[in-house]
Amino acid sequence: MRIVYEYSHLGGREILQVRFPTVLEEIYAVIKEVSAVRGKKSKEKTKLGKELYAPKIINQRLKEAFHKRGFHELRDYYDIRLPGQEEPVVRGAYKQIDFFKERVLVEAQFGKYAFMFYDMAKFQYFFNETRADVGVEIVPAYALHKEMSSGVAYGEQLIYDIERLKRHFPAVPVHIILIDAG
Repeated sequence: MRIVYEYSHLGGREILQVRFPTVLEEIYAVIKEVSAVRGKKSKEKTKLGKELYAPKIINQRLKEAFHKRGFHELRDYYDIRLPGQEEPVVRGAYKQIDFFKERVLVEAQFGKYAFMFYDMAKFQYFFNETRADVGVEIVPAYALHKEMSSGVAYGEQLIYDIERLKRHFPAVPVHIILIDAG
C-alpha cells in the first residue's frame, strides 16, 4: 500500500518524528509492506459482481506486520457507575487499541465513519489516562474507499471534520495517514 496524504493534528507527526522516530519508520514500513487484496465480490446493486478490496484481509495483514515489529494490543478494563448509584451498572467494560508501542497508539480503520471518530475518542481516553503521548490513524483515502464496499469511511472526511472542530476534539496529538492500494 502507499501513503497518499498525511495530516498532523496538534503536532502529532512532529511528536513522532522527534520522540518516536523508530516507531514512525516502523509504521511506514508496515504500510509499504502490506498489499491490498481484491477478495470481496460485491452484492451491492451499484457494484454487483465487481471485485472489491477486502477490509478483513487488509486488517489481518496489518495485524501480522505490526505484531512482527513488536506492537501489541492495549486494553484498559473498568466498571461503569452512573452518578448517584453505588453498584456498577456494567462490570468489565473496556477501551481497546489495536496496536501500541512506546506510548504510541495506532488504529487502522476500514469500517464506517463512526468508528473512525470513535478511534479519536479512544486516543483521547488513553492520553488523558497518561498511558500514551500520540495517536496514529491509518485510513483509506477516497480513491481506495471507492473500490471497497459502501459504508467504508475515508480519511478526507475525518480530516475535514477535525479541521472544523479546531483544537477542541480530539485534544490529543494525532497523525492521520491516508492510504491507497498501489
